Amino acid sequence: MSIRIIRLGTERAPGEGLRIGTVRRPPRGVPKTEFASRNWYDVWYPNLSPSAETMKLGQEAQTPAQWAAFTRYKREMAEADASRSLDLLAALSHQTALAVGCYCEDESRCHRSLLRGLLQERGASID
Repeated sequence: MSIRIIRLGTERAPGEGLRIGTVRRPPRGVPKTEFASRNWYDVWYPNLSPSAETMKLGQEAQTPAQWAAFTRYKREMAEADASRSLDLLAALSHQTALAVGCYCEDESRCHRSLLRGLLQERGASID
């Protein structure tokens, strides 16, 4: 079993498991009853999304220095509630299939890349 880091709204992989949306807001224009059937997510978990302020830094980043400022997301994830959530997902990854993700097209310029690293640091099994 493992955690798969994915872009929400993409086709589900075989055996992907529960899909968790680590985003601040639900997808626009999609009825709540269709989030799972349209491959957005099964569970909305904004606790692991960047703060609005940090998310803005990431979206506006054009240079490596600006992107480095976005890594403050790691400090946000060190706070107690987020840290416990990461520990839980890492532990679950050894017993069940999960997928976590957000809407960004480019993972390298998205909190998913940092989330992947944070989960790996906690010993998560990552696909």
